[in-house]
Amino acid sequence: MSTITIIGAGNMATAIGGRAARSGHTVEIMSRNQAHAQAAADQIGNGAVVGTYGAIPAGDIVVLAVLHQGAVDVVTHFSEALAGKILVDITNPFNADGTGIVTSEGSSVSQQIAAAAPAGTPVVKAFNTIFRDVLAEATPLDVLFAGGSPEARARFAEFVTSLGMRPLDTGGPEGTYVLEWAAILLMGLARNGAGWNVALGANIH
Repeated sequence: MSTITIIGAGNMATAIGGRAARSGHTVEIMSRNQAHAQAAADQIGNGAVVGTYGAIPAGDIVVLAVLHQGAVDVVTHFSEALAGKILVDITNPFNADGTGIVTSEGSSVSQQIAAAAPAGTPVVKAFNTIFRDVLAEATPLDVLFAGGSPEARARFAEFVTSLGMRPLDTGGPEGTYVLEWAAILLMGLARNGAGWNVALGANIH
């Protein structure tokens, strides 16, 4: 298996990190708050380690598990340390009541991250249509994703498969905005009878 780096130390970081660690990957956690990073690594277990915030991530795949408002600032701070990595944007830019998003077509959070990242750094949008508690369970799930180059999406798909989930490639960078709206669909389902254990997927015949 490989090493993945997660920037952030919240619930999504531990959900993704825990699943990755249980699947045999080495997980590196980075956070501005070193104590929070250590607590997340301890919760993940299975050899998870803490990296130095702003240093070159150990993983070839770097998950940005931060709030959407701070994602571009994080990428700007790391700057060239992210060169050659695949960045995974899991953010949801919800408005105040979670009924819409604050981004616009052509300017998704993923596209803003790509503009701030080192030239040629692929950014993949993923995991934003799965609630953290569902993701943390060791159950098969569909992972809708978009963005980056075809090569980066293929590499990310391999990673998702290694976690016991099915990768569903929805296309290039233009699809990242669509996935931000897809999270609103998920919220609507949860609020209107499906409950908070629901996840989006596809029935492929």
